[in-house]
Amino acid sequence: MTHFDLHHGDCIAGLRQLPDACVDLVVTSPPYNLGIAYSQFDDTANRDEYLAWSQQWATEAKRVLKPNGSFFLNIGASPANPFLPHELVLALRPLFVLQNTIHWIKSITIETRDGQEISAGHFKPINSPRFLTDCHEYVFHLTHDARVPVDRLAVGVEYADKSNIARWKHTREDGLRDRRCRGNNWFIPYRTIKSRDDDRPHPATFPVELAARCIRLHGLRDGLVMLDPFLGIGHSARAAKECGVAKFIGFEIDGGYLDEARARLAEMENDLFTNTAP
Repeated sequence: MTHFDLHHGDCIAGLRQLPDACVDLVVTSPPYNLGIAYSQFDDTANRDEYLAWSQQWATEAKRVLKPNGSFFLNIGASPANPFLPHELVLALRPLFVLQNTIHWIKSITIETRDGQEISAGHFKPINSPRFLTDCHEYVFHLTHDARVPVDRLAVGVEYADKSNIARWKHTREDGLRDRRCRGNNWFIPYRTIKSRDDDRPHPATFPVELAARCIRLHGLRDGLVMLDPFLGIGHSARAAKECGVAKFIGFEIDGGYLDEARARLAEMENDLFTNTAP
């Protein structure tokens, strides 16, 4: 059972109350400073203010992260602000090393060998004579020294060509498992919803599976402690529970979003007991 330690308040002040090197894993998606209509937070700071604020909370995240910890930072862009993800990760360069760059693909169209086009996923279309519709975001995997081992096969996929199972050295050493590295392009579509107000009452969520995949990539182990400084309605917390993380710490400045997160976690708890009842 995951122990949840959820706090209503500013994450910088909250993080300063945590001891050094107490967290194994950080998975978060801060405000993007793209003018998103949050319930209470003003998402329209100027560039320098936003980057300075990001350095403040990231400095505390670094302090609480263990030497072998992982920090997964989800950030997106917009046609009006395309440099934002890159500016943010460069602003954090004095604090962390960029170990992996993951591309979260929300929607994609592929052409099969027989020439058929197949589209999957969801995206927010834009009507523009200049810009393409943006169907992906970044997940930056940041660490202290870029030497943190990860469990690549925990988020791996089966081989399409089964002859490759015995062909490659790493699969032979792993007992000929039908599993290979997924790579850094992760197709994770949003779940189809009926009502945004009921199903997704937050303007900038990521899928639970995105956070769960980050957890599994870092590696599940006993006593794992996970942190999300920007909890929102709790998708990272739900992922922590699904993966069996021992302890989850979250901060959320908006009381309404925090109440929603707690309610959704309570629903998971009720479902768990319902499904496991004799």
